[in-house]
Amino acid sequence: MADWSSGYVVDVEYTHGFYQELTPSLLGFLALLQGVQSPDLGQSSLNYCELGCGQGFSTNLLAAANPHIQFDATDFNPGHIVGAQAFAQSAGLKNVHFYDDSFAEFVERSDLPDFDFITLRGIYSWISPENRRTIVEFMRRKLKPGGIVYISYKCMPGWAAMMPLRRLLVEHTLARGSLSAPSRASTFLDLADKFGSLDMRYFATHPKLAKRLERLKSHHPNYIVHEYFNQDSNPFYFMDLAQELAEAKLSWVGPANALDTLDEVSLTKEQRDFLGGVDDVALRQTTRDHMIDQQFRRDIFIKGPVRLPAHKARERWLDMRFALTMKGAKVPREVRGIRHTVKLQNAIYDPLIASLEQGPKTLREIMSEPALAAIGFSRLVQAVTFLVALGACHPCLPAKGLAERKLQTDRFNRAVAEESRAERKYSYFASPVTGGGLGADRMTQFMWLALHDEETDLARYVGKVLSDAGQRLLKDGKPMDGDAQLKELRQRVAEFEGDQLAIWSLLGLGAPQPQKTAEQRRLRA
Repeated sequence: MADWSSGYVVDVEYTHGFYQELTPSLLGFLALLQGVQSPDLGQSSLNYCELGCGQGFSTNLLAAANPHIQFDATDFNPGHIVGAQAFAQSAGLKNVHFYDDSFAEFVERSDLPDFDFITLRGIYSWISPENRRTIVEFMRRKLKPGGIVYISYKCMPGWAAMMPLRRLLVEHTLARGSLSAPSRASTFLDLADKFGSLDMRYFATHPKLAKRLERLKSHHPNYIVHEYFNQDSNPFYFMDLAQELAEAKLSWVGPANALDTLDEVSLTKEQRDFLGGVDDVALRQTTRDHMIDQQFRRDIFIKGPVRLPAHKARERWLDMRFALTMKGAKVPREVRGIRHTVKLQNAIYDPLIASLEQGPKTLREIMSEPALAAIGFSRLVQAVTFLVALGACHPCLPAKGLAERKLQTDRFNRAVAEESRAERKYSYFASPVTGGGLGADRMTQFMWLALHDEETDLARYVGKVLSDAGQRLLKDGKPMDGDAQLKELRQRVAEFEGDQLAIWSLLGLGAPQPQKTAEQRRLRA
């Protein structure tokens, strides 16, 4: 392994995913949910940094959807950075810069701005104590007062049973010599199956391991290698992590996941009452992790959090926009937590969903509608929080600047779809409305291309794209013939038009309207 790797896996590419929790508008919503002030997304001089950006796809997508923010990202694997830079260029992004610096090199750079957002996804669990100290120092130096840190990491006690087995499986895999990433992953999983069949008492003592290992089989081999084969693999007790970040003057604000804010679906009343009597935040969160056997945490920290007075918090809520991310009929009508299921009341959610199906709206606009006015401010805040937790709704950027954002996201989404002609690599588009990502599989990417190229027969267009790439749809593992494939594509197009197209249009992914052509030419100039 290369000397510069510090024990981190560098001979295997990381996956090309997008991680919604990195989205600035969502982070601002979650901070407001805790009554805390966050950077104003209406400003035009914001700066965002991702540490350990991997392939850089999340950073590129966010840069496309947030042209008013300058993005800087580093990953010390130069292969990742070459790909990220090439994609940024193909998407025409001018507001993102990538570096192949180590954290020690990055913290000494003199050409970086101070940041409003610093994000780290998973990386903190995979690096040495020395590198963690460097990251904390970077936050101390470069995060603005009032700035947000998003951090996700493996945590205890959920990893307590897996860590000894992980060590054993990795050692056995490495003992078999140099293997490719798929071979390392498959050997790791095969050995897990073998150990499970040997009547090891360790498996009997930890009965949840079998299901956990079974779920791993659905993951990409590269994910398994990065998750389990790094030299450093550190699950943290929350209180220890919070103590480390306190050196950068950071205070915990809340979870970076709306569902984790809803204790009523994950904890018993007795558990909630007990936690209510624990004054120390770090101890309370660590206790909660034991109550639910937490394996992975997503947290928001702020340097100098400011609690908003009730009247200011209310005004910010009223000005916040929300958009549906799925067809109203598809929205689940219950929220399932670890312990409880909460059914959504039709009297509240039917009119709320119907209102949002008309387009993104501020909470003030929602409350002005007669059917919703009587529900009240607090209950509507709770209702949109439940919808966000379900993934059915997303906080939005301000309406101002939408036309410019759409130009940039259209370029980005076209670059994604063009890449997909050759291979299935990316599965998200950028939304100029939410400032985040929207799931888009390969076929729907081609349908979007057809619409934007003003093709009249979407199914034939998608079929030609596949044919040009020497590919066909598969059924029962076998390539479909031309007529069968066209029939299948027509069915998929009908489903896309019936279930997704209207929502995509509300989220800014619709084809350009003729009347907007002049404005778009002006913005391009």
